[in-house]
Amino acid sequence: MRIFKATYKARDGSTRRTQKWYIELRDHLSITRRFSAFNDKTQSKALGWQIERLVSCRIAGERPTPELSRWLEAIPDRLKDRFVKIGLLEAERAAAGKPLNNHLQDFEQSLLAKGDTKGHVQVVVSRARRIIEGCGFKSWADLSANRVQRYLARLRNGGDGISIQTSNHYLQAIKQFCVWMTNSRLASESPLRHLKSLRILQTDRRHARRALEPNEIRILLEATKQAPERYGMSGYERYMLYKLAIESGLRRKELQSLTVSSFDFEACTVTVIDAYSKNRKQSVLPVRKGTAIELQRFFLGRLPGAKAFGGRYKRLTDKTANMLRADLAEVGIPYVDDGFFFDFHAQRHQTGTLLASTGVHPKIAQSIMQHSDINLTMSRYIHTLTGQEAEAIAGLPDLSTPSKQKMTATGTDGKTDLASCLAFLGGNHHSAMDSNGQTNQLGGVKNADSKANGRIRTDNHWFTKPELYR
Repeated sequence: MRIFKATYKARDGSTRRTQKWYIELRDHLSITRRFSAFNDKTQSKALGWQIERLVSCRIAGERPTPELSRWLEAIPDRLKDRFVKIGLLEAERAAAGKPLNNHLQDFEQSLLAKGDTKGHVQVVVSRARRIIEGCGFKSWADLSANRVQRYLARLRNGGDGISIQTSNHYLQAIKQFCVWMTNSRLASESPLRHLKSLRILQTDRRHARRALEPNEIRILLEATKQAPERYGMSGYERYMLYKLAIESGLRRKELQSLTVSSFDFEACTVTVIDAYSKNRKQSVLPVRKGTAIELQRFFLGRLPGAKAFGGRYKRLTDKTANMLRADLAEVGIPYVDDGFFFDFHAQRHQTGTLLASTGVHPKIAQSIMQHSDINLTMSRYIHTLTGQEAEAIAGLPDLSTPSKQKMTATGTDGKTDLASCLAFLGGNHHSAMDSNGQTNQLGGVKNADSKANGRIRTDNHWFTKPELYR
Protein backbone atom coordinates (compact mmCIF):
# COMPACT_ATOMS: atom_id res chain seq x y z
CA MET A 1 0.00 0.00 0.00
CA ARG A 2 1.25 3.48 -0.86
CA ILE A 3 -0.03 6.77 0.58
CA PHE A 4 0.79 9.84 -1.47
CA LYS A 5 -0.37 13.21 -2.70
CA ALA A 6 -0.93 13.54 -6.42
CA THR A 7 0.60 16.35 -8.48
CA TYR A 8 -1.11 18.41 -11.13
CA LYS A 9 -0.39 21.37 -13.40
CA ALA A 10 -1.89 24.68 -12.29
CA ARG A 11 -3.14 27.29 -14.72
CA ASP A 12 0.02 29.30 -14.32
CA GLY A 13 2.00 26.25 -15.42
CA SER A 14 3.42 25.41 -12.03
CA THR A 15 3.32 21.90 -10.54
CA ARG A 16 1.28 21.58 -7.42
CA ARG A 17 0.26 18.83 -5.03
CA THR A 18 -3.31 17.94 -4.11
CA GLN A 19 -4.67 18.63 -0.66
CA LYS A 20 -6.11 15.10 -0.46
CA TRP A 21 -4.05 12.00 0.07
CA TYR A 22 -4.44 9.00 -2.20
CA ILE A 23 -4.19 5.30 -1.52
CA GLU A 24 -2.67 2.88 -4.01
CA LEU A 25 -2.80 -0.88 -3.49
CA ARG A 26 -3.38 -4.20 -5.26
CA ASP A 27 -6.89 -5.71 -5.03
CA HIS A 28 -7.93 -9.37 -4.93
CA LEU A 29 -7.31 -9.62 -8.69
CA SER A 30 -3.78 -8.22 -8.35
CA ILE A 31 -4.90 -5.08 -10.14
CA THR A 32 -3.46 -1.82 -8.86
CA ARG A 33 -6.26 0.42 -7.61
CA ARG A 34 -6.17 4.05 -6.54
CA PHE A 35 -8.61 5.51 -4.01
CA SER A 36 -9.19 9.11 -3.01
CA ALA A 37 -8.74 9.50 0.77
CA PHE A 38 -8.71 12.46 3.19
CA ASN A 39 -6.78 15.65 3.75
CA ASP A 40 -5.37 14.12 6.93
CA LYS A 41 -2.63 11.56 6.39
CA THR A 42 -3.45 9.52 9.51
CA GLN A 43 -7.09 9.12 8.49
CA SER A 44 -5.98 8.20 4.97
CA LYS A 45 -3.69 5.47 6.34
CA ALA A 46 -6.53 4.08 8.46
CA LEU A 47 -8.75 3.94 5.37
CA GLY A 48 -6.02 2.12 3.46
CA TRP A 49 -5.64 -0.47 6.20
CA GLN A 50 -9.38 -1.15 6.16
CA ILE A 51 -9.36 -1.59 2.40
CA GLU A 52 -6.42 -3.99 2.70
CA ARG A 53 -8.37 -6.01 5.29
CA LEU A 54 -11.32 -6.14 2.89
CA VAL A 55 -9.00 -7.35 0.11
CA SER A 56 -7.61 -10.07 2.42
CA CYS A 57 -11.13 -11.31 3.23
CA ARG A 58 -12.01 -11.37 -0.47
CA ILE A 59 -8.87 -13.37 -1.35
CA ALA A 60 -9.52 -15.87 1.47
CA GLY A 61 -13.19 -16.17 0.52
CA GLU A 62 -14.26 -15.22 4.04
CA ARG A 63 -17.02 -12.93 5.20
CA PRO A 64 -15.92 -9.60 6.67
CA THR A 65 -15.47 -9.60 10.43
CA PRO A 66 -18.15 -7.84 12.53
CA GLU A 67 -15.83 -4.89 13.03
CA LEU A 68 -15.14 -4.60 9.30
CA SER A 69 -18.85 -5.01 8.56
CA ARG A 70 -19.73 -2.12 10.84
CA TRP A 71 -17.13 0.00 9.05
CA LEU A 72 -18.61 -0.93 5.66
CA GLU A 73 -22.07 0.09 6.82
CA ALA A 74 -20.80 3.56 7.76
CA ILE A 75 -18.67 4.44 4.71
CA PRO A 76 -19.97 6.84 2.01
CA ASP A 77 -22.13 5.41 -0.77
CA ARG A 78 -19.65 6.46 -3.48
CA LEU A 79 -16.87 4.37 -1.92
CA LYS A 80 -19.24 1.47 -1.34
CA ASP A 81 -20.33 1.59 -5.00
CA ARG A 82 -16.67 1.55 -6.02
CA PHE A 83 -16.07 -1.60 -3.98
CA VAL A 84 -19.06 -3.26 -5.64
CA LYS A 85 -17.87 -2.23 -9.09
CA ILE A 86 -14.41 -3.79 -8.69
CA GLY A 87 -15.80 -6.90 -6.95
CA LEU A 88 -14.56 -6.25 -3.43
CA LEU A 89 -18.07 -6.11 -1.98
CA GLU A 90 -21.29 -7.97 -2.68
CA ALA A 91 -24.13 -5.87 -4.05
CA GLU A 92 -26.46 -7.10 -1.28
CA ARG A 93 -24.14 -5.85 1.44
CA ALA A 94 -23.79 -2.52 -0.27
CA ALA A 95 -27.57 -2.18 -0.21
CA ALA A 96 -27.39 -1.60 3.55
CA GLY A 97 -26.40 1.97 2.77
CA LYS A 98 -29.76 2.68 1.17
CA PRO A 99 -32.21 4.96 3.01
CA LEU A 100 -34.13 3.10 5.69
CA ASN A 101 -37.45 4.04 4.06
CA ASN A 102 -36.41 2.00 1.01
CA HIS A 103 -35.57 -0.94 3.25
CA LEU A 104 -38.94 -0.62 4.97
CA GLN A 105 -40.67 -1.03 1.62
CA ASP A 106 -38.68 -4.20 0.96
CA PHE A 107 -39.46 -5.39 4.51
CA GLU A 108 -43.17 -4.89 3.88
CA GLN A 109 -43.05 -6.89 0.66
CA SER A 110 -41.15 -9.66 2.44
CA LEU A 111 -43.83 -9.95 5.13
CA LEU A 112 -46.59 -10.09 2.54
CA ALA A 113 -44.71 -12.73 0.55
CA LYS A 114 -44.33 -14.77 3.74
CA GLY A 115 -48.12 -14.95 4.05
CA ASP A 116 -48.83 -12.39 6.78
CA THR A 117 -52.17 -10.65 6.42
CA LYS A 118 -52.19 -7.17 4.91
CA GLY A 119 -53.59 -5.60 8.06
CA HIS A 120 -50.91 -7.18 10.27
CA VAL A 121 -48.15 -6.09 7.90
CA GLN A 122 -49.41 -2.51 7.86
CA VAL A 123 -49.42 -2.37 11.66
CA VAL A 124 -45.87 -3.75 11.99
CA VAL A 125 -44.40 -1.51 9.28
CA SER A 126 -46.16 1.62 10.57
CA ARG A 127 -44.80 1.01 14.08
CA ALA A 128 -41.26 0.50 12.79
CA ARG A 129 -41.56 3.62 10.60
CA ARG A 130 -42.78 5.73 13.53
CA ILE A 131 -39.66 4.85 15.54
CA ILE A 132 -37.33 5.44 12.58
CA GLU A 133 -38.86 8.84 11.84
CA GLY A 134 -39.20 9.78 15.51
CA CYS A 135 -35.54 9.04 16.19
CA GLY A 136 -34.40 10.72 12.96
CA PHE A 137 -32.73 7.61 11.54
CA LYS A 138 -31.83 7.94 7.85
CA SER A 139 -29.57 4.97 7.18
CA TRP A 140 -28.74 1.68 8.91
CA ALA A 141 -25.61 3.18 10.44
CA ASP A 142 -27.78 5.71 12.31
CA LEU A 143 -29.66 3.09 14.33
CA SER A 144 -28.94 3.42 18.04
CA ALA A 145 -30.37 1.39 20.92
CA ASN A 146 -30.10 4.32 23.33
CA ARG A 147 -32.03 6.63 21.02
CA VAL A 148 -34.78 4.03 20.58
CA GLN A 149 -35.07 3.60 24.35
CA ARG A 150 -35.27 7.35 24.93
CA TYR A 151 -37.88 7.80 22.19
CA LEU A 152 -40.11 5.04 23.60
CA ALA A 153 -39.77 6.56 27.07
CA ARG A 154 -40.99 9.90 25.68
CA LEU A 155 -43.97 8.17 24.08
CA ARG A 156 -44.89 6.54 27.40
CA ASN A 157 -44.43 9.67 29.50
CA GLY A 158 -46.17 12.19 27.24
CA GLY A 159 -49.52 13.83 27.91
CA ASP A 160 -51.44 11.04 26.19
CA GLY A 161 -48.66 8.53 26.78
CA ILE A 162 -48.85 5.04 25.36
CA SER A 163 -49.01 2.04 27.67
CA ILE A 164 -46.08 -0.25 28.41
CA GLN A 165 -47.73 -2.96 26.32
CA THR A 166 -48.00 -0.64 23.30
CA SER A 167 -44.40 0.44 23.85
CA ASN A 168 -43.37 -3.22 23.75
CA HIS A 169 -45.27 -3.65 20.47
CA TYR A 170 -43.32 -0.76 18.94
CA LEU A 171 -40.03 -2.24 20.15
CA GLN A 172 -40.98 -5.65 18.78
CA ALA A 173 -41.74 -4.13 15.35
CA ILE A 174 -38.41 -2.29 15.00
CA LYS A 175 -36.50 -5.34 16.28
CA GLN A 176 -38.31 -7.52 13.74
CA PHE A 177 -37.19 -5.11 11.01
CA CYS A 178 -33.59 -5.33 12.26
CA VAL A 179 -33.68 -9.13 12.31
CA TRP A 180 -34.96 -9.09 8.72
CA MET A 181 -32.03 -6.86 7.74
CA THR A 182 -29.51 -9.30 9.23
CA ASN A 183 -31.25 -12.41 7.84
CA SER A 184 -31.26 -10.78 4.40
CA ARG A 185 -27.51 -10.19 4.77
CA LEU A 186 -28.00 -6.46 4.43
CA ALA A 187 -26.43 -5.88 7.84
CA SER A 188 -23.98 -7.75 10.04
CA GLU A 189 -25.92 -7.61 13.31
CA SER A 190 -28.86 -5.86 14.92
CA PRO A 191 -27.92 -2.87 17.07
CA LEU A 192 -31.14 -3.44 19.06
CA ARG A 193 -30.62 -7.13 19.80
CA HIS A 194 -30.04 -6.58 23.54
CA LEU A 195 -33.14 -4.44 24.14
CA LYS A 196 -35.76 -6.23 26.24
CA SER A 197 -39.49 -5.65 26.56
CA LEU A 198 -40.64 -3.95 29.73
CA ARG A 199 -42.66 -5.75 32.36
CA ILE A 200 -46.34 -4.94 31.94
CA LEU A 201 -47.98 -3.68 35.12
CA GLN A 202 -51.66 -4.36 35.74
CA THR A 203 -52.10 -0.71 36.76
CA ASP A 204 -50.59 0.48 33.47
CA ARG A 205 -53.27 -0.95 31.21
CA ARG A 206 -54.94 1.88 29.27
CA HIS A 207 -57.77 -0.25 27.87
CA ALA A 208 -58.45 -2.90 30.50
CA ARG A 209 -61.41 -5.12 29.70
CA ARG A 210 -64.03 -6.79 31.85
CA ALA A 211 -66.59 -9.58 31.66
CA LEU A 212 -70.33 -9.17 32.16
CA GLU A 213 -72.47 -11.18 34.52
CA PRO A 214 -74.30 -14.09 32.80
CA ASN A 215 -77.67 -12.38 33.30
CA GLU A 216 -76.34 -9.20 31.68
CA ILE A 217 -75.29 -11.25 28.65
CA ARG A 218 -78.77 -12.76 28.42
CA ILE A 219 -80.34 -9.28 28.57
CA LEU A 220 -78.00 -8.02 25.85
CA LEU A 221 -78.69 -10.97 23.51
CA GLU A 222 -82.47 -10.86 24.02
CA ALA A 223 -82.62 -7.13 23.30
CA THR A 224 -80.25 -7.29 20.32
CA LYS A 225 -82.38 -9.95 18.67
CA GLN A 226 -85.23 -7.42 18.40
CA ALA A 227 -83.05 -4.33 17.77
CA PRO A 228 -83.01 -2.37 14.46
CA GLU A 229 -80.34 -2.69 11.78
CA ARG A 230 -76.84 -1.38 12.50
CA TYR A 231 -73.81 -1.37 10.18
CA GLY A 232 -75.75 -3.31 7.57
CA MET A 233 -76.66 -6.11 9.99
CA SER A 234 -80.10 -6.91 11.33
CA GLY A 235 -80.65 -7.31 15.05
CA TYR A 236 -80.96 -11.08 14.71
CA GLU A 237 -77.69 -11.34 12.77
CA ARG A 238 -75.89 -9.33 15.46
CA TYR A 239 -77.47 -11.59 18.08
CA MET A 240 -76.01 -14.63 16.30
CA LEU A 241 -72.63 -12.89 15.95
CA TYR A 242 -72.39 -11.98 19.64
CA LYS A 243 -73.54 -15.41 20.75
CA LEU A 244 -70.97 -17.20 18.58
CA ALA A 245 -68.21 -14.81 19.67
CA ILE A 246 -68.94 -15.40 23.37
CA GLU A 247 -69.29 -19.17 23.08
CA SER A 248 -66.25 -19.71 20.82
CA GLY A 249 -63.82 -16.94 21.80
CA LEU A 250 -63.14 -16.10 18.15
CA ARG A 251 -61.50 -12.74 17.39
CA ARG A 252 -63.04 -10.12 15.11
CA LYS A 253 -60.77 -10.88 12.16
CA GLU A 254 -61.39 -14.59 12.57
CA LEU A 255 -65.13 -13.95 12.54
CA GLN A 256 -64.70 -11.75 9.45
CA SER A 257 -63.06 -14.65 7.64
CA LEU A 258 -65.86 -17.15 8.27
CA THR A 259 -68.03 -18.34 5.42
CA VAL A 260 -71.03 -20.67 5.43
CA SER A 261 -68.71 -23.56 4.53
CA SER A 262 -66.61 -22.87 7.66
CA PHE A 263 -69.31 -24.59 9.73
CA ASP A 264 -69.87 -28.34 10.04
CA PHE A 265 -73.41 -28.57 11.40
CA GLU A 266 -73.28 -32.34 11.88
CA ALA A 267 -70.06 -32.28 13.90
CA CYS A 268 -71.00 -28.90 15.46
CA THR A 269 -67.64 -27.27 14.68
CA VAL A 270 -66.34 -24.10 13.07
CA THR A 271 -63.00 -23.95 11.21
CA VAL A 272 -60.72 -20.91 10.99
CA ILE A 273 -58.09 -21.30 8.26
CA ASP A 274 -54.45 -20.61 9.11
CA ALA A 275 -54.27 -17.41 7.03
CA TYR A 276 -56.70 -15.67 9.41
CA SER A 277 -55.79 -17.36 12.69
CA LYS A 278 -53.54 -15.29 14.95
CA ASN A 279 -51.19 -18.22 15.61
CA ARG A 280 -51.11 -19.06 11.87
CA LYS A 281 -52.56 -22.52 12.51
CA GLN A 282 -55.86 -23.88 11.31
CA SER A 283 -58.27 -24.09 14.22
CA VAL A 284 -61.30 -26.34 14.52
CA LEU A 285 -63.43 -25.25 17.47
CA PRO A 286 -66.61 -26.79 18.89
CA VAL A 287 -69.95 -24.99 18.65
CA ARG A 288 -72.82 -25.60 21.07
CA LYS A 289 -75.44 -27.81 19.47
CA GLY A 290 -78.25 -25.32 20.01
CA THR A 291 -76.18 -22.52 18.48
CA ALA A 292 -75.25 -24.75 15.52
CA ILE A 293 -78.94 -25.40 14.83
CA GLU A 294 -79.70 -21.66 14.98
CA LEU A 295 -76.81 -20.88 12.62
CA GLN A 296 -77.91 -23.56 10.16
CA ARG A 297 -81.38 -22.01 9.99
CA PHE A 298 -79.88 -18.53 9.70
CA PHE A 299 -77.64 -19.56 6.75
CA LEU A 300 -80.46 -21.35 4.94
CA GLY A 301 -80.41 -20.50 1.23
CA ARG A 302 -76.89 -19.00 1.21
CA LEU A 303 -74.06 -20.21 -0.98
CA PRO A 304 -71.18 -22.06 0.77
CA GLY A 305 -68.69 -19.30 -0.13
CA ALA A 306 -70.84 -16.46 1.21
CA LYS A 307 -69.58 -14.57 4.25
CA ALA A 308 -71.16 -15.76 7.48
CA PHE A 309 -71.72 -12.25 8.82
CA GLY A 310 -71.94 -8.80 7.28
CA GLY A 311 -75.55 -8.31 6.19
CA ARG A 312 -75.94 -5.74 3.42
CA TYR A 313 -72.22 -4.91 3.60
CA LYS A 314 -71.41 -8.53 2.56
CA ARG A 315 -68.56 -8.43 5.08
CA LEU A 316 -68.38 -7.91 8.83
CA THR A 317 -67.60 -4.27 9.56
CA ASP A 318 -64.38 -3.15 11.25
CA LYS A 319 -66.52 -0.96 13.53
CA THR A 320 -67.67 -3.86 15.69
CA ALA A 321 -66.77 -1.99 18.90
CA ASN A 322 -69.08 0.90 17.93
CA MET A 323 -71.78 -1.56 16.96
CA LEU A 324 -71.64 -3.39 20.29
CA ARG A 325 -71.45 -0.10 22.17
CA ALA A 326 -74.76 1.01 20.63
CA ASP A 327 -76.42 -2.29 21.54
CA LEU A 328 -75.14 -2.01 25.12
CA ALA A 329 -76.56 1.49 25.40
CA GLU A 330 -80.00 0.19 24.34
CA VAL A 331 -80.20 -2.03 27.43
CA GLY A 332 -78.41 0.32 29.83
CA ILE A 333 -75.22 -1.70 30.24
CA PRO A 334 -72.23 0.69 30.50
CA TYR A 335 -69.53 0.40 27.86
CA VAL A 336 -66.95 1.54 30.45
CA ASP A 337 -67.45 0.63 34.10
CA ASP A 338 -64.90 1.86 36.65
CA GLY A 339 -62.27 2.15 33.89
CA PHE A 340 -62.90 -1.34 32.49
CA PHE A 341 -64.24 -1.69 28.92
CA PHE A 342 -66.63 -4.16 27.41
CA ASP A 343 -65.83 -3.78 23.72
CA PHE A 344 -66.03 -6.42 21.02
CA HIS A 345 -62.73 -8.04 22.00
CA ALA A 346 -63.96 -8.24 25.61
CA GLN A 347 -66.24 -11.05 24.45
CA ARG A 348 -63.11 -13.24 24.43
CA HIS A 349 -62.69 -12.30 28.09
CA GLN A 350 -66.31 -13.36 28.54
CA THR A 351 -65.52 -16.74 26.98
CA GLY A 352 -62.62 -17.41 29.34
CA THR A 353 -64.60 -16.24 32.36
CA LEU A 354 -67.61 -18.45 31.58
CA LEU A 355 -65.37 -21.46 30.95
CA ALA A 356 -63.68 -20.98 34.32
CA SER A 357 -67.00 -20.45 36.12
CA THR A 358 -68.27 -23.82 34.88
CA GLY A 359 -65.18 -25.65 36.16
CA VAL A 360 -63.45 -26.25 32.82
CA HIS A 361 -59.83 -27.36 33.20
CA PRO A 362 -57.39 -24.51 32.49
CA LYS A 363 -55.63 -26.48 29.72
CA ILE A 364 -58.94 -26.95 27.90
CA ALA A 365 -59.73 -23.25 28.29
CA GLN A 366 -56.27 -22.41 26.91
CA SER A 367 -56.91 -24.63 23.88
CA ILE A 368 -60.31 -23.07 23.16
CA MET A 369 -58.86 -19.57 23.54
CA GLN A 370 -55.98 -20.52 21.21
CA HIS A 371 -53.32 -19.23 23.58
CA SER A 372 -49.73 -20.46 23.55
CA ASP A 373 -49.20 -19.43 27.19
CA ILE A 374 -51.59 -20.58 29.88
CA ASN A 375 -50.58 -17.60 32.03
CA LEU A 376 -52.20 -15.34 29.44
CA THR A 377 -55.43 -17.31 29.71
CA MET A 378 -55.50 -17.32 33.49
CA SER A 379 -54.24 -13.81 34.29
CA ARG A 380 -55.69 -11.75 31.42
CA TYR A 381 -58.81 -13.39 30.06
CA ILE A 382 -60.45 -14.94 33.12
CA HIS A 383 -62.31 -12.61 35.50
CA THR A 384 -64.15 -13.21 38.75
CA LEU A 385 -67.94 -13.09 38.62
CA THR A 386 -70.08 -11.72 41.44
CA GLY A 387 -70.38 -14.16 44.34
CA GLN A 388 -67.70 -16.58 43.18
CA GLU A 389 -65.24 -15.62 45.91
CA ALA A 390 -67.91 -15.95 48.62
CA GLU A 391 -68.96 -19.35 47.24
CA ALA A 392 -65.35 -20.52 47.23
CA ILE A 393 -64.88 -19.56 50.89
CA ALA A 394 -68.23 -21.13 51.82
CA GLY A 395 -67.09 -24.39 50.24
CA LEU A 396 -64.09 -24.73 52.59
CA PRO A 397 -64.26 -27.45 55.31
CA ASP A 398 -65.93 -26.41 58.58
CA LEU A 399 -63.01 -26.29 60.99
CA SER A 400 -65.26 -25.80 64.03
CA THR A 401 -66.59 -29.41 64.02
CA PRO A 402 -65.00 -31.82 66.57
CA SER A 403 -62.24 -34.11 65.32
CA LYS A 404 -63.07 -37.80 64.76
CA GLN A 405 -59.95 -39.24 66.45
CA LYS A 406 -56.96 -38.19 68.48
CA MET A 407 -53.46 -37.97 67.06
CA THR A 408 -51.15 -40.91 67.93
CA ALA A 409 -48.35 -39.90 70.26
CA THR A 410 -44.96 -39.75 68.60
CA GLY A 411 -41.53 -38.62 69.62
CA THR A 412 -38.77 -39.75 71.99
CA ASP A 413 -40.54 -39.44 75.34
CA GLY A 414 -40.17 -43.15 76.08
CA LYS A 415 -43.84 -43.94 75.33
CA THR A 416 -43.28 -45.12 71.80
CA ASP A 417 -43.68 -48.85 71.21
CA LEU A 418 -40.10 -49.70 70.19
CA ALA A 419 -41.02 -53.26 69.31
CA SER A 420 -43.69 -52.09 66.87
CA CYS A 421 -41.21 -49.72 65.25
CA LEU A 422 -38.61 -52.47 64.87
CA ALA A 423 -41.26 -54.80 63.50
CA PHE A 424 -42.14 -52.20 60.87
CA LEU A 425 -38.47 -51.74 59.95
CA GLY A 426 -38.02 -55.47 59.76
CA GLY A 427 -40.74 -55.84 57.18
CA ASN A 428 -43.32 -57.84 59.22
CA HIS A 429 -46.32 -55.53 59.55
CA HIS A 430 -48.95 -58.15 60.31
CA SER A 431 -48.31 -59.44 63.81
CA ALA A 432 -46.00 -59.07 66.73
CA MET A 433 -46.86 -62.54 68.12
CA ASP A 434 -44.74 -65.68 67.91
CA SER A 435 -46.03 -69.23 67.21
CA ASN A 436 -47.04 -69.64 70.83
CA GLY A 437 -49.13 -66.51 70.76
CA GLN A 438 -46.49 -64.56 72.68
CA THR A 439 -44.79 -61.40 71.60
CA ASN A 440 -41.22 -62.16 70.57
CA GLN A 441 -38.22 -60.21 71.70
CA LEU A 442 -38.18 -57.92 68.73
CA GLY A 443 -41.89 -57.41 68.39
CA GLY A 444 -42.83 -59.72 65.52
CA VAL A 445 -39.69 -59.72 63.44
CA LYS A 446 -39.31 -63.44 64.16
CA ASN A 447 -41.39 -65.61 61.78
CA ALA A 448 -44.01 -67.95 63.19
CA ASP A 449 -42.29 -71.03 61.74
CA SER A 450 -38.76 -69.98 62.72
CA LYS A 451 -36.65 -72.94 63.93
CA ALA A 452 -33.59 -70.88 64.82
CA ASN A 453 -33.11 -70.75 68.58
CA GLY A 454 -32.56 -67.19 69.69
CA ARG A 455 -32.05 -66.08 66.14
CA ILE A 456 -34.06 -63.88 63.82
CA ARG A 457 -35.13 -65.10 60.41
CA THR A 458 -35.43 -62.02 58.20
CA ASP A 459 -33.98 -60.63 54.97
CA ASN A 460 -33.12 -57.39 56.74
CA HIS A 461 -29.46 -57.56 57.70
CA TRP A 462 -29.94 -54.97 60.43
CA PHE A 463 -31.40 -57.77 62.56
CA THR A 464 -28.75 -60.49 62.03
CA LYS A 465 -27.22 -59.69 65.43
CA PRO A 466 -30.02 -59.04 67.94
CA GLU A 467 -27.58 -58.53 70.82
CA LEU A 468 -26.75 -55.13 69.34
CA TYR A 469 -30.25 -53.96 70.20
CA ARG A 470 -30.54 -55.17 73.84
